[in-house]
Amino acid sequence: MPTFDVVSEVDMQEVKNAVDQASREVSTRFDFKDTGSSIELSSDEIKLVSSTEDRLRALTTVLEEKLVKRKVSLKSLERGKIEEGSKGSARQSIKVVAGIDQEHAKAISKTIRESGPKGVAAQIQGEQLRVSSKKRDDLQQVIETLRSTDFGIPLQFINFRD
Repeated sequence: MPTFDVVSEVDMQEVKNAVDQASREVSTRFDFKDTGSSIELSSDEIKLVSSTEDRLRALTTVLEEKLVKRKVSLKSLERGKIEEGSKGSARQSIKVVAGIDQEHAKAISKTIRESGPKGVAAQIQGEQLRVSSKKRDDLQQVIETLRSTDFGIPLQFINFRD
């Protein structure tokens, strides 16, 4: 029976490279001079610090450009609230989210049941979904349906087996 898995993964090495490129660009750009702007990456969180809220937004734009160039989906970023720091500085935490949580998994499974062909089954397995059917064409139709629907998270389709 043909199957495939639906996952939401983020290549953390690419995120790290994008953060390094963005921090290098910020250190050389004239408009960030003497603003105390910095970008730091901890395990799964990016911390942005700048002197003003406007500079923080510009810092976010630089980071997003680098992430897009490295093919990291911006849907995998969960932006925190902009906080005020000491001396009028601004801070923001951006969390890098990987995996499909239960809420999204149920929404994806419901979409497959409603719009997918008859005989297609989806099972939630931790942070991924396994989709199976008797026909390979039905699975390809499900992939097209999921690609055209926006769930707010990036989706990848792996382990396609006959």
